[in-house]
Amino acid sequence: MDILIIGAGGHGKVVLEILRAARTHMPVGFLDADPALANTTLGNLPVFGPLNLLPKIKGKAKAAIVAIGDNRARQGYAQKLGDAGLELITAVHPSATIASTARVGRNVVIAAGAIVGTEAVIADSAIINTGALIDHECHIGEAAHVAPGVAMAGRVRVGTGAFVGLGARIIQCLSIGEWSTIGAGAVVIRDIPANTTAVGVPARVIKHAAE
Repeated sequence: MDILIIGAGGHGKVVLEILRAARTHMPVGFLDADPALANTTLGNLPVFGPLNLLPKIKGKAKAAIVAIGDNRARQGYAQKLGDAGLELITAVHPSATIASTARVGRNVVIAAGAIVGTEAVIADSAIINTGALIDHECHIGEAAHVAPGVAMAGRVRVGTGAFVGLGARIIQCLSIGEWSTIGAGAVVIRDIPANTTAVGVPARVIKHAAE
């Protein structure tokens, strides 16, 4: 299926590589809000311009994927694409391992070397980045981002829009609140509230969104 990639930055390059490695969809070009990228190329594909060009180029593809690292932006663009009638596809690198009992939503990116375990759930617009380990019965919420090298024990719940930073470790049965941030290298041994930032070993909350 011919698809558009929304976002021509670093994550867009990663998603293009995943799609080409998987060979299940055919990327035909990018849309990106940065006016400096309009009418350039990335990976030998055209960058058409911003999303408002979609009505003019919709005939080029019937599906799309949002390749933007920012969680709120990715969620918002996914909604706009759905409203425009485009099918949202998921990109899974062929080196990733996904259990047969796991459930993976739309507009999800599962990068090289990632592992998604038994009965795990990956909601729409989530990113499971390079080499991340999502163990059995974990639930990764909509538009959450699990960064490279994260290790997550069984039955962890990551809320909508949360970000789990590079190499973080989360022990079993914990909850990471929606729109929270876990710092790189943190070791999470207790629940983390929504809209907070937690860092360190063990992880402790250092900031609330209202601060």
